[in-house]
Amino acid sequence: MSVYRLPNFSALRAFEAAARHENFSRAAEELQLTHGAVSHQVRALERELGLALFVRNGKQVRITEGGAHYARQLARAFADMAAASEALRRTPVQQRLSIAATPLFAARWLAPRLGGFIERYPDIHVVLQSAEQWLAGRDAPVDIGIRFGAGQYPGWTVERLMAEVCYPVVSPHYRSGALPERPELLGQHTLLGSEEGWTRWLHSAGVTLAEPCTAPRTEAHTQHLPEDGAALLRAAVAGQGVALVPHLTAQPDIAAGQLLRLFDTASPCHEGYFLLMPPAAAQPPQVSAFRDWLLDEVRLFQRQPD
Repeated sequence: MSVYRLPNFSALRAFEAAARHENFSRAAEELQLTHGAVSHQVRALERELGLALFVRNGKQVRITEGGAHYARQLARAFADMAAASEALRRTPVQQRLSIAATPLFAARWLAPRLGGFIERYPDIHVVLQSAEQWLAGRDAPVDIGIRFGAGQYPGWTVERLMAEVCYPVVSPHYRSGALPERPELLGQHTLLGSEEGWTRWLHSAGVTLAEPCTAPRTEAHTQHLPEDGAALLRAAVAGQGVALVPHLTAQPDIAAGQLLRLFDTASPCHEGYFLLMPPAAAQPPQVSAFRDWLLDEVRLFQRQPD
C-alpha cells in the first residue's frame, strides 16, 4: 500500500496548467493534449476531490478560490520535483579506472600512495589488479598498465615512468651482525639474486671475486635464486644472505630497518618501469587524470634522498 494517497498525476498536471493559464486550450497546447483531454482530466480530479475547481460559464472558465490555493501548492511541489530531477541529472556518474600493475610495484610503491589519487578524484572508482593476471587473460580488460620491462608493448601508448638501479641489501641480523665491510669480501657470503645481476653489479663496483658467484665451490658461496622479487626480499629479510635488489622495491624495508643497504655502488637495470595507456585518441579522462597524478608522484619520489 502506498504511503501517499495521491490523485492521478496526469490529472494534477492538467489542472495545474489550466489554473496557471486559466484557459484549457492553452493548457492543452503546453501539455500537447487536446482541449477535450484536459477538460476530461480536470473533471476527473474534481470528482475525486469532491469539489469544483473551476466555475464554468459556457466556454469560459474561472478558477475557484480553493482551486487557486490548490494550484499554488501543486506548482511548488512540481518545482521541487523538477529541481530534484535536475540535480540528479547533474550528479557525475562515477568513472571506473582499472589499473594492472607489477605486483611488487603495486604493493610497495603504488598502493601506499593511491589514497592520494582517490582523495583528489572521489568520482573515479579505482580497481587495482595484478599485471600477471591481466596478461594471462584471467582478469577483465584494463584501462592502464604499469610494467617492468624493456618498453616494447605493441598496441599501447608507452611512457617511461622511471629507470631502476640495483644494489646489495642484507638483514642487520645476518650472521649475527657480522656484515661484509667491503665488496671484495662478498665472496665469503651467501649471495641472493640472479647471476647476471650480480655480475653486472660487481663490474660496476670494480670487483672480481676470487671465487666468482657464477661458479660457487663452497656452501658459503651458494647462490639462491628465488622465483620472484617478493621471495628474494623475504629471503633477505629472513637473514638468508646478501640480496641484490631494485631500489624501488627494497626502499620500504630499508626505511623500516628490516634491511640495510651495503656500499654506495648501484648498477643500472637494463629494464625500467613503463606506463601503458590506450592510444591518445581513445584515452578516457580518468586515464589522463591518473597519468598526470602518477608522474607527479614519481617526480616527488625521485627527489627524495636514498
